[in-house]
Amino acid sequence: MSEAPRPDQSTFNLLPWLVVGFAFLALALAFSARAATGLVMPIWESELGWSRSHVSNTVAVTLLVMAGLAPIAGRMVDRHGVRVLLAGGLVLIGIGCLAIAATSNRFVFSLALAVIAGAGFSIVATHVVSTAIARLFERNRGLALGIATSGSTGGQFLIVPLIALVLAQFSWRWSYAAIGIACLMLAPLLWRMLAPRPGSAAAHHGSQGSFAADTAYLLTKPAFHILFWSFLLCGFTTTGVIETHLMPYAQFCGFGPVTSATAYGLLSAVNMLGMIFSGWLTDRMNRVTLLGGIYVLRGLTFIVLLNIGVEVELLMVFAVLFGIFDYSTVPPTASLAASHLGLRVMGLAMGLISAGHSLGGALGAMAGGYLFDNIGTYEWIWLSSIFLAILAGLMVFLMRDRGTGRLAPLPAE
Repeated sequence: MSEAPRPDQSTFNLLPWLVVGFAFLALALAFSARAATGLVMPIWESELGWSRSHVSNTVAVTLLVMAGLAPIAGRMVDRHGVRVLLAGGLVLIGIGCLAIAATSNRFVFSLALAVIAGAGFSIVATHVVSTAIARLFERNRGLALGIATSGSTGGQFLIVPLIALVLAQFSWRWSYAAIGIACLMLAPLLWRMLAPRPGSAAAHHGSQGSFAADTAYLLTKPAFHILFWSFLLCGFTTTGVIETHLMPYAQFCGFGPVTSATAYGLLSAVNMLGMIFSGWLTDRMNRVTLLGGIYVLRGLTFIVLLNIGVEVELLMVFAVLFGIFDYSTVPPTASLAASHLGLRVMGLAMGLISAGHSLGGALGAMAGGYLFDNIGTYEWIWLSSIFLAILAGLMVFLMRDRGTGRLAPLPAE
């Protein structure tokens, strides 16, 4: 079956770029809420007596919830578009953050983060956004993907340091309350601004085949397996070990919360630029070479992290280097999924691939907490990240780049 007609982009259309902008804002808030856990972890340890293993395991469960719901969210964006998903996901994140701000109970904390906010994180996520953007753009698809999904890290450049300042001046509770309120304020604005316009491309939906049939189709594609397993390793080396443990590691090395958050904010700012540049390159060079190279170079940056010691300059150098190669994997991965697997099942494909990322992240979060509590060092988690990131790059090099304009055929519906 041939692909459904894509929107005419012979003239400039403002609506797709509005979607890009609001998707950026939604991802900025969602990923800042996730990053706050690593910033506050040492405070929970001293103030509430929660071990790093407990918080890390809660983060891991959150990622498992995200992994389980990611394919469902991807399927929903195939069928219903991005509006209801992003608005509803922000409401869930807002409620979860407010619940965390109000509790000192371990069980309530775990429920609020892993279940309520976790469900929101699975929706306000790069796979939902990248699917929506890929189907709105044919020309400049990589650039649009890079800008929209860079909200996952770029917004943290300002938001995470602000969280740290609120934490230092008031308390961690006010930090989470501020995130929750911001999410609840953005949700109705998104709902209004992303309402479909008559004749807009937003009304275009994806595959009407069954979930089982389309999943079976994807499992027959070697490109899907390469993208899935490399993205799983990507999750271990980013969401798992860096988002969860970089700021606690920095504080373990003797840096204060504001310095740690500043380094994370710098990483996020560079990450944003890296994602946009990666998206621009996705439209212009061999995407397999680009994606594989990003993974290999990311692995090498962990060598710097191993040698930080008490040198704040090296911490900032790592933040810059890792930021370049952090989420810059998203635009070429989404573009390869569109061309090798097909736009009409891209939501499901990216949902499954994102689930792999969350599984890898869960393993990284648990491993980091376990190793620190039992060995008292992060050295082994950084060494394993070097190996796994390079392995992900070698896997990607097994693919061939068919070109962005050649879309995969689809199974009969």
